[in-house]
Amino acid sequence: KFITAFFRNKAIKENVSDLLDIRKGLMGGICNGFQALIKLGLVPYGYITDEITEDMPTLTFNTIARHQSMLVRTRIASNKSPWLSLMNVGDIVNVPISHGEGRFLASEELIKTLAENGQIATQYCDLDGNATGDIRFNPNDSMYAIEGITSPDGRVLGKMGHSERIGKDIAKNVPGDHDQKIFESGVKFFK
Repeated sequence: KFITAFFRNKAIKENVSDLLDIRKGLMGGICNGFQALIKLGLVPYGYITDEITEDMPTLTFNTIARHQSMLVRTRIASNKSPWLSLMNVGDIVNVPISHGEGRFLASEELIKTLAENGQIATQYCDLDGNATGDIRFNPNDSMYAIEGITSPDGRVLGKMGHSERIGKDIAKNVPGDHDQKIFESGVKFFK
């Protein structure tokens, strides 16, 4: 609530609009940052809404009713976003999660719109790379296995998985790719 109140302050809201609309910048939010982006409307709409309405998506408690902390498999569902420009649709990446409120909920109509616009960026997936509701792979029971979404132009990315937790010796005993290349892609966008 504090973050959304802060960002809805006229001066901050105007500066965010300047960053996104005039300077064509990027904005991203991971985990709690994703929650803030959703509550502000920056994802999926691309701008700060004046208030939270019933038709907006939300992140809520995991259906397992407890905190989840593990590596999950994610599938790149769209690379429309500059944040995912170095990835291919269908790429599988293992990312860490750590949250108790990561369950993505939205109306069927909104999810259909997100899918049609390529705004569903990443999804939880099974061992075959298929988006799934199976709790072993979708630990919070997000609708349509959604792990991350973007604004309509893709420049605002919100996601639950901690893509920033990468490095040479992190999860080195777990096979597979661990880098969604969002930061490298972000830098590339400005070059």
